[in-house]
Amino acid sequence: MQVKDICKAIESIAPLFYQEDYDNAGLIIGNPEQEVTQILLCLDSTETVIDEAISKGCNLVVAHHPLIFKGLKKINGKNDVERTVIKAIENKIAIYAAHTNLDNVLSQGVNQKFAQKLGLKNVKILQEKSNQLVKIVFYTPSEALESLKDVLFSAGAGQIGQYSECSFATQGLGTFKPETGANPALGEIGVRTQDNEFKVEAIAPSYIANKVVSELKKAHPYEEMAYEIIPLSNQNQGIGAGVLGELEIAMNPSDFLNFVKKSLNLEVIKHTSFDKEIKKVALCGGSGSFLLNSAMRSNADVYITADVKYHEFFDAIGTLMFCDIGHYESEISTLELFYEEIQDKFPNFAVHFCETSTNPIHYHK
Repeated sequence: MQVKDICKAIESIAPLFYQEDYDNAGLIIGNPEQEVTQILLCLDSTETVIDEAISKGCNLVVAHHPLIFKGLKKINGKNDVERTVIKAIENKIAIYAAHTNLDNVLSQGVNQKFAQKLGLKNVKILQEKSNQLVKIVFYTPSEALESLKDVLFSAGAGQIGQYSECSFATQGLGTFKPETGANPALGEIGVRTQDNEFKVEAIAPSYIANKVVSELKKAHPYEEMAYEIIPLSNQNQGIGAGVLGELEIAMNPSDFLNFVKKSLNLEVIKHTSFDKEIKKVALCGGSGSFLLNSAMRSNADVYITADVKYHEFFDAIGTLMFCDIGHYESEISTLELFYEEIQDKFPNFAVHFCETSTNPIHYHK
């Protein structure tokens, strides 16, 4: 198995297309053709993590946070990032990161795992992304309808929320006029009609549209396949920031905070006061203050995230309980996502959880 095989497995659930503009997800260091010995999973790629990888015989580190966000002008070991880069290259250790692309997907994403830790039900995206979808339209004779729909779905089109193989077909009468140079099997030049032709429509993420059309063209019986790719303004139900869900049973604020601490193994929670029962929960792993307004508009009783600034807590007073549980603490379960996906695709391969805590923040009790 090669590094690129692991990259492909992770990107099958979190395509790089979904990362934010500022991000640097993907293969950070290493040769995609390199054979993988063992894999080490971590939240942050640090020098001590590379040391652990070396000691365990791992030559691929899969992290949530990218080691490099901005271009490095010099690599001489003056800081942890540079020393990590040097040590990884010297020891032929590849480093891969799935960051905001994994944050922005609902299914098997960071926030879905976060929600599972709290036992939330009816989980959905808190702030959906728009302009991520297109409608693919193509035309086919009736005898090729079912086989081309199979190609359409296999290529990734037709997924709407928790439903797959979604499409719509309408029957009509197609016309064409063969010109000089056209397929001679069509006979004499002139206007022809095609009875029982179908127009097929399906939604797809925009980043796979060209791939879907390419696969359809390969399987289509016509010499020239007529098709359309139409941008949509629809919200993408499975792509976006944060999630919203519900507790099985409502809790008073004190019981809820104790429940969160126990469920996530927390030492401390920073929060605003709240005097109502908590049932509806919004959350976002990592730095999620930007979603506070979305959480309030959703009528959530509590919003859990990290890296909240002092003055941002004031904005939530009187509307919901605003909780900051810590960046590391809110995302550490991401390692379980990596493990589950890699073991699902490669069940007999050695995958290790990092034993080194990379949390730079400590609490004095």
